[in-house]
Amino acid sequence: MEITAQQFRFVSILEGLSFLILLGIAMPLKYVWGLPQMVQFVGMTHGILFMLYVGGAFIMKRRLQWTLAVFAMVLFCSILPFGPFYVERKYL
Repeated sequence: MEITAQQFRFVSILEGLSFLILLGIAMPLKYVWGLPQMVQFVGMTHGILFMLYVGGAFIMKRRLQWTLAVFAMVLFCSILPFGPFYVERKYL
């Protein structure tokens, strides 16, 4: 499956937002107020978006001819809370 840089940018933004919602809203609801339901929903959504992000990164590596260093940075940014926003601005 081929995706465009614009589609990867969209997934990158959604993945970053889902991670921030998971860390900033869902996790406190679970561990402070004992409400785990949002973690289940946001966690599943984030997991799917994370897999789309990583898969899209492999496609973009080939399409945009990223060096191994750039590709490694893009993958590393996927585990940082604001990382996908950095990738979207710098590499797309």
